[in-house]
Amino acid sequence: VTRYSVPEEMKEGSVVANLAADLGLDVGSLTERKVKLDILHSKKYLDINKDTGELYVLEKIDREYICNIKTSSCFLKMDVTLENPIRIFNFEVEILDINDHAPHFRKETMHLDISESTSVGERFSLNNAVDPDYGSNSIKTYHLTESDHFNLDIQTGSDGSKYANLVLKKALDREKKAVHNLILTAVDGGVPARSGTASIIVRVLDVNDNAPQFDRQVYTVNVSENSPIGSLVMKLNAEDLDEGGNAEIVYSFTLYTSEKTQDLFSLNSNTGEIKVKGVIDFEEIKTLEMHIQAHDKGINQLSGQCTVMVFVIDVNDNHPTITITSLKTAVKENVPLGTVIALVGISDRDSGDNGIVNITINQQLPFALNKSSDKDFALIVSEPLDREKVSEYDITFIVTDRGTPPLSDNETITLELLDINDNAPLFPKSFYTIPVMENNGPGSLLSSVAAVDPDLHENQYLVYFIIEKEIANTSMSMLFSINPENGDLYALKTFDYEREKEFLFHIEARDSGVPPLSSNVTVHIIIVDQNDNTPVIVSPWSAHGSVVEEVIPRSIDKGHLVSKVIAIDGDSVHNSRITYQFLQLTDATLFSLDQYNGEIRTMRMFSYRDARHQRMVVLAKDNGDPALSATVTIKLSTVEQAVKVYSDTMEVPLEYDIFSDLNLYLVISLGAVSFLLLMTILVTIVLKCQKPKPTKAAPPVCRNSIISQRNSTIADSTLISSDAYWYSLFLAETRKGKVVVRQPVPKAGYIISSIPRSTGLTETSESAASTLQV
Repeated sequence: VTRYSVPEEMKEGSVVANLAADLGLDVGSLTERKVKLDILHSKKYLDINKDTGELYVLEKIDREYICNIKTSSCFLKMDVTLENPIRIFNFEVEILDINDHAPHFRKETMHLDISESTSVGERFSLNNAVDPDYGSNSIKTYHLTESDHFNLDIQTGSDGSKYANLVLKKALDREKKAVHNLILTAVDGGVPARSGTASIIVRVLDVNDNAPQFDRQVYTVNVSENSPIGSLVMKLNAEDLDEGGNAEIVYSFTLYTSEKTQDLFSLNSNTGEIKVKGVIDFEEIKTLEMHIQAHDKGINQLSGQCTVMVFVIDVNDNHPTITITSLKTAVKENVPLGTVIALVGISDRDSGDNGIVNITINQQLPFALNKSSDKDFALIVSEPLDREKVSEYDITFIVTDRGTPPLSDNETITLELLDINDNAPLFPKSFYTIPVMENNGPGSLLSSVAAVDPDLHENQYLVYFIIEKEIANTSMSMLFSINPENGDLYALKTFDYEREKEFLFHIEARDSGVPPLSSNVTVHIIIVDQNDNTPVIVSPWSAHGSVVEEVIPRSIDKGHLVSKVIAIDGDSVHNSRITYQFLQLTDATLFSLDQYNGEIRTMRMFSYRDARHQRMVVLAKDNGDPALSATVTIKLSTVEQAVKVYSDTMEVPLEYDIFSDLNLYLVISLGAVSFLLLMTILVTIVLKCQKPKPTKAAPPVCRNSIISQRNSTIADSTLISSDAYWYSLFLAETRKGKVVVRQPVPKAGYIISSIPRSTGLTETSESAASTLQV
């Protein structure tokens, strides 16, 4: 066997040996004998150049690849076969190792977990490096980067391999350095030497050797009272230098924390958050103290503690309060000024400006507050009181603090004013005019004259009186009656307008107070006329009933005054207004009737066809409601010769039967009065008419001397030519207690004289004898 040695670094084409020369053959014989080369396992690396007989390298030889098992020798075996004759030659090519590989680690990073409690000197195996090279070209040693805690211990195996162990030379502290990063270097023995590195990461495993710690021993925090439930007060953050379960912290209250505090605040055991749990009231407690512990979850738990001081901040959450003492619920309306009605105290549980309170009362009241201290006041009467204006006061006390926003409260008391008799009864009117219809029934209600008294109770109870007064020897209490309780006024008799027209008296109202007060009012009773008198026809006059016979010449002209119907009515002016109309008439074309003065005149001259006897019925009706009336029948006879209508010497006797209210005996006696007296009265009347009073304008016609001619052709509705007027005068004079006398006066008509019944011939301003001439 021929052996050749070649280094593995030989490149392609490099000649390993000349086989022809080594075999003693020439080059030609190699060609002729068909040399066949068989290279075991490495046929691709070597070949024979048949032209030169040289053994050369086909491609670069890698010893570590060919001999993958680490060995001291690595050979490529070859068989060379020659034919004719066949000869076989054995060759071995030893591949010499060169340091063409650097050491390398199977893992570029090695992780080691070492507890910080590991003792010094403890050894930790490391993964060794590998180097395909052999012998001195293989790994020679290991190196470790500089470290305070670790070094290397290198061991040599039985096959010469080098192993490295990591040795702890100083105790570990995870809290100082949790991870140690080391570089392990493997160096071979080649020239030049090659090396490979690997990272060693040493993770220090924690040991529960650190207790949780707060950054402060005492925390202070301000919390407003009435903070919402769940609001965050603060968050505790204790630290534990350990890790894992040894660093997981649980927070809790210690036994030194009161139950009241734990009712107000909650503590999250995991996050350390302190939140409001209950209602915090500054007025109840102003400072709270929490003792809090933080412990880890290590096997041997360690803990730390802190104190949290909570200072409650006052909020204006308390309304001011009012305390009322010595309260008077009722006083007399004349109570003196300065009288104390109530004592008032104010307070507020808040502090600072929140607890400063101002008090006022509703301004419209006549009361005032007197201050005795910052918290005490007296409510006094500051103005005169009048129950009749205000009977009851609702006094409201209003208190307001100075907080932001301010809070207020109020309380109302009721003060009743007790009445005193300080008001006299008061009539709504100072003068009552009460119309009363005549012919009223006795006991009929006339009106109510009620007074009012603003006082109360007995001071308000009124009693009514008629103040006594006599009229014509008649007491008012005989004519009128008043209900003493309600002031209803009643008539005690039936009144006649034609006799009594008015009454004037006073009514007094008196209260029941002590002493009593009273007032009075004037009452004017006016009797109102009622149409209760039927008209009486006084002209044309007949002594034998209501049929009158008249004679007129047939030769009278148109418009001639045939007759004049005069009726009188005893009622007042309105009810005594008389109108006239025909009820029956023989010839409606012959006569006319003036409806106002009752004059009957011819409408044309008589003709031979007209009847000699004419009959007419005249109705005299008053203006009352319902109207009353009377009739007169006039029978006219016409004659051919003229007849003197009125005789100058005709004497008409006074008929007393038409005056129903005259005393027959008085008329007879007064009729005997001498003619001289009548003439004297007549002269007196004439003188008065000629000499009127200077203070009044003289009327165009004298009231007491009215001249009328019965044959006047002019109809006058005024007092002149009015026969009704003098009869009304008769009636008026008669009502005054005078006797009315009617007697003829030659060539003048009639004279009416009135003489007072009681005073005889004495002449006064009101009862002087009067004479009416018609």
